[in-house]
Amino acid sequence: MKKVLITGGAGFLGSHLCEKFLAEGCYVIAMDNLITGDMKNIEHLMKLPNFEFYHHDVAKYIHIPGELDYIMHFASPASPIDYLKIPIQTLKVSSLGTHNVMGLALAKKARILVASTSEVYGDPIVHPQTEDYWGNVNTIGPRGCYDEAKRFMEAMTMAYHNHHGVETRIVRIFNTYGSRMRLNDGRALPAFIGQALRGEDITVFGDGSQTRSFCYVDDLVNGIYKLLLSDYHLPVNIGNPVEITIKEFAEEVIKLTGTTQKIVYKPLPQDDPKQRKPDISKAKEILNWEPKVARAEGLKITYNYFKSLDQYNNVPKEFNTKN
Repeated sequence: MKKVLITGGAGFLGSHLCEKFLAEGCYVIAMDNLITGDMKNIEHLMKLPNFEFYHHDVAKYIHIPGELDYIMHFASPASPIDYLKIPIQTLKVSSLGTHNVMGLALAKKARILVASTSEVYGDPIVHPQTEDYWGNVNTIGPRGCYDEAKRFMEAMTMAYHNHHGVETRIVRIFNTYGSRMRLNDGRALPAFIGQALRGEDITVFGDGSQTRSFCYVDDLVNGIYKLLLSDYHLPVNIGNPVEITIKEFAEEVIKLTGTTQKIVYKPLPQDDPKQRKPDISKAKEILNWEPKVARAEGLKITYNYFKSLDQYNNVPKEFNTKN
């Protein structure tokens, strides 16, 4: 039985990864300091004999007894509402935290995959974004605490690979959605659906012409798993290349939810990317991976999940997220 440590294991993506590795027959240790993670995301796993939870901050020294085969480093705030509120913790988890998990991987001779982001590309001047694009990032802007933290994390990962021979993998994650997102996390999909459920107008920043590409969480997790098991150590984009404007996306949510509310526009935040679309040629070639879930299907599943929440406060009633 392979043993895997998943940092950020109580978060949106981390909890889905816990389920994936358990389904693959692994022994899973989830680690989270619960700043943005939530025990409700993994409470259904706590009774399993091959699952453990460590309430711990990866920016502090990490001790895991026994052998360890894989490390998945997913500890980090991921939405603007979080990392703008806790910028120093955001920087520390991708710097000190990455240093700690890399040292652990070296000591345990474990393969490690780190969760980077499309935000390393900043507000891109290359479209779609390929892995060899270096990005256009404002280091001292409000988003710099997240963008530069992830860029540093990639540099630290490559240093451990090149200097110490650690088996490393780097995934650059594009916009992802699905069950266990927080309605109040500030990202477009949960924000739009949350406003629709509460009968509020749908808020679009800027004129809505900026684009995003949304990947359903099950597709993303499958791509990440394939990357971990591959022999490729350089960054790989994982995301859905179907691009849509934010205004069009808001209109899709309005149609899906049947709300009678209107779209209202507010000023675009500083350094908000105007375009975001992954080039997934490398994932197709190396991993034989591409997304399978169409946005209409994924949105319907996600909307039904949010409707199942008790007063929309992320307490699920009876709901199967794999429906």
